[in-house]
Amino acid sequence: MSDNVYVGNAGKDAALDHGWLLGHFKDADDPRHSADVEIKWGVHPRGDERVQWVSGEVRTALLVLVSGRFRVELPGRSVVLAEQGDYIVWGKGVDHSWYAEEESVVLTVRWPSVAGYRAGATADAEPGAGPRGRD
Repeated sequence: MSDNVYVGNAGKDAALDHGWLLGHFKDADDPRHSADVEIKWGVHPRGDERVQWVSGEVRTALLVLVSGRFRVELPGRSVVLAEQGDYIVWGKGVDHSWYAEEESVVLTVRWPSVAGYRAGATADAEPGAGPRGRD
């Protein structure tokens, strides 16, 4: 059973894979491999932003504020997460972007984990874009 267990530190492990802790993009023999869900530990300096909006999203997402102040932009509204534990959920087809109003840490859970999917195909060249882009 110990071969199917992984113990780590989100801050350290996330730094190795652009924030991503779990998803289809991990090696198949890694316990963090999943075709069902993706989990990201996002560490964002003040002023960090996703300039290009994600459009045509095919997954549902949950974003939880761990620390800081983080704004999620949605069509026609902005949602500010200001207290630890504040969260937002958006479904398939909801365009979005984000902005770190203060240095922030957020935990993002997305499902399903879609092989070959990248938010905004043109975001591939964006500096720091990981296996899933910078969303």
